[in-house]
Amino acid sequence: MPGLPPAKSRKGLWIVVGIVAGVLLLVVVGVLLLVNLVGGATRQAGDLADGFTKLVIAGDTDKAYNDYMDPSLKEQLSREEFASGVKSLQLDPACTPAYDDLKVSTQNENNIADVAGLIKCPGRDIELVYRFAGKNDLKLVTIKLRPKA
Repeated sequence: MPGLPPAKSRKGLWIVVGIVAGVLLLVVVGVLLLVNLVGGATRQAGDLADGFTKLVIAGDTDKAYNDYMDPSLKEQLSREEFASGVKSLQLDPACTPAYDDLKVSTQNENNIADVAGLIKCPGRDIELVYRFAGKNDLKLVTIKLRPKA
């Protein structure tokens, strides 16, 4: 057909659309990975705090001391002092943990998990503050358990 201009190539448009779609896909995958990593670390910290606190409530101080405490904390707090301190709180099976604040971070290639909350017992609450740290296996490096004022 004479007089019709030749059909324009849309090759450039498809290249731009492909690049934009590829960048968007990378952004979505990156966000999902970041959310999963942070969520996984937070979940791990919550699980550690929960496991330790349940042992403390049950009075299984030997297992809590052996399985969760970092050697540096064990140097500062003997097994007997820990057991005596937990016993003085007079915890019973009706007590339940409630975590108000859980923060996960990395410092000097160490993972850090700070946990704060309460052990709620009938008629009273016990304040708890934990810090877990380590490269792969997080251990308790600081602990505070005291009756809430």
